[in-house]
Amino acid sequence: MTGYDALGEVYEWLISDARLSPAEFVASFDDVIDPLPPNAHALDCSCGTGQLAVGLAGRGLQVVATDASETMVRRTAELAEKFGASVRTLRAHWHELPDHLDDGTFDVVFCVGNSLAHAAGAGGRVAALESMARLLRPGGRLVLTSRTWELVRARGSRLDIGDRLVHRDGRDALVVYRWDIAPRWEDEHHIEIAIAQVDAAGPVLVSSELLSCWPFRYDELEAELHRVGLRIDMSTFDGNAENYRVVASRA
Repeated sequence: MTGYDALGEVYEWLISDARLSPAEFVASFDDVIDPLPPNAHALDCSCGTGQLAVGLAGRGLQVVATDASETMVRRTAELAEKFGASVRTLRAHWHELPDHLDDGTFDVVFCVGNSLAHAAGAGGRVAALESMARLLRPGGRLVLTSRTWELVRARGSRLDIGDRLVHRDGRDALVVYRWDIAPRWEDEHHIEIAIAQVDAAGPVLVSSELLSCWPFRYDELEAELHRVGLRIDMSTFDGNAENYRVVASRA
């Protein structure tokens, strides 16, 4: 799992306008949240800057938020304090989660934001999914979102420069992605993300980070979910769409 400690300080420029507030972010998962019992227990195990975790707490859930990045965990705690939300935060890699949290604790586990590809290869990915499955109660559900990596690889190595400025916190920024696509699926790939904050009256402030990732095919993810004891209840996978969501339950 790679860092996000530099990007964590400016991560809001990578969140879509439609999901910027906790209430907006959590609303995109209403179909999963609405059937949950009162005071359900939720784990966000790739919490980023906390929009989803804080949104879940605002809906009355008992929330634990974890991330491998110390910066992300700190920013989640700061956002929870800002909104007066009760969120337990913890810095942990996926494979470490059972060391800190009890098996069968959670009604729902979220792993969103294309995070799973940062697990190191098929072995790391299965270990991450095993940890998430262990923490679910029987009947509990895992909610996972991912890029469609089949499309990403088909486009090859490239530079993607945003076609508009993104406005956050009184500043505009241009977002740049540099994709380094390895020859084989199982090889380590790299994404460099740069956020250049621009101000007509001041200097350009650039934050960037080089991230490792190990992409996966959708059929591999299906097999790995079954391998760790999860049954797919819903999938939006479409080979021509940029992203998809999978909801899987523990038998």
